[in-house]
Amino acid sequence: MVVLLLMGFPMMVPLMVGAMVLLFSKFSMLEPRMLVQQMIGGVEQSVLVAVPMFILAADIMIKGHTADRLLDLVSKFVGHVRGGLPVTTAVSCTLFGAVSGSTQATVVAMGKPLRPKLLEAGYTDRFSMALIINASDIALLIPPSIGMIIYGVASGTSVGELFIAGIGPGLMILVLFAVYCYIISVWKKIPPREASSWGERWLALRRASLAFGFPVIIIGGIYSGYFSPTEAASMSVAYALLLEMVIYREVKLSDLPGVALSTGMITAVVFILVAAGMGFSWIVSFAQIPDLLLGDVVANAADNPLMVLGLVAVAYFVGCMFVDPIVVILILTPIFAPAIQSAGLDPVHVGTIVVLQAAIGSATPPFGCDIFTAVAIFRRPYLDVIAGTPPFVFILLLSTVLLILFPQIALFLPQLMD
Repeated sequence: MVVLLLMGFPMMVPLMVGAMVLLFSKFSMLEPRMLVQQMIGGVEQSVLVAVPMFILAADIMIKGHTADRLLDLVSKFVGHVRGGLPVTTAVSCTLFGAVSGSTQATVVAMGKPLRPKLLEAGYTDRFSMALIINASDIALLIPPSIGMIIYGVASGTSVGELFIAGIGPGLMILVLFAVYCYIISVWKKIPPREASSWGERWLALRRASLAFGFPVIIIGGIYSGYFSPTEAASMSVAYALLLEMVIYREVKLSDLPGVALSTGMITAVVFILVAAGMGFSWIVSFAQIPDLLLGDVVANAADNPLMVLGLVAVAYFVGCMFVDPIVVILILTPIFAPAIQSAGLDPVHVGTIVVLQAAIGSATPPFGCDIFTAVAIFRRPYLDVIAGTPPFVFILLLSTVLLILFPQIALFLPQLMD
């Protein structure tokens, strides 16, 4: 697998080849079709239908002007405070994540208009790119979250409860990012911008108000019992079409084939990774490799919930630095499941920690997917893009520690709604 990765093959090839080599060399008594059945079974679960739906809704909004309206709203309310522009960037990325569920879509939608403004205000390019990349990763925690869906599938945890649990950690990270932006602005002596009038704020609120229908549909629909997560995803597509084609009239009928093609390409990559990850996870589990590698460590930590959570955080963090987070979630979740259960940990709490590590991995060298998205849209060298990321990664790791020590950050809202 390492050789294939170094040769430049996409991640799904090493996963499938590694699984087949192990199957043919060690378990010749098994029929190859069993591996294929596991791969197909991995993508047959109905909750995964929500993934292309959320991706499609995000693509429709990127084609339209929902992102611009959210950006204008945040700018009018917080743009005048010290560090207002980077805080606007962090809040806008969080809000767009709340209506798209995709970190990469957030980088594209918010990065293009905000980076030039940050540079014009006097912030360095390294800080600007790092802020956009890392603030976009809050989208992996704020519902709708594709990472939450994948973890729910892998662990059997309620996707609806995971959605709600991600809100608290996402807002905590947003606050920490805002504090850091304020400190940077004071240190760089960048003056605040002129405050907007209340008339301008009211107009911006009216223009962006309909965009808040997305979280209402997703969160309200699921917890009121009207929708399952999959149905909520379908309703978000219908709402995006209504908003951009009928009300805003920014997306034309002729634009839909291109939007659908973009969604299809991203969905294909995600589902191939899920299938390959499920097949690889099955053969590795059948060979009892996880027990050989981690059995003693997990067994010794089983009576210590904090140690189990620490092991989970470290394993997922390191894995997501090198491999696509979807694959890491699919492979590691079955490995840690016995220890999580024996330690009596809340699976929803564990899920938020796991998805937070996936968010960190999305923006952490060497292979964070959002880094390569930023390289493509900003047209800057890889090393320039990652140069400003260490402070934000430190904040995200601090958030992980706080989430481990204080579970109620994630569990308060789900328990409130029970």
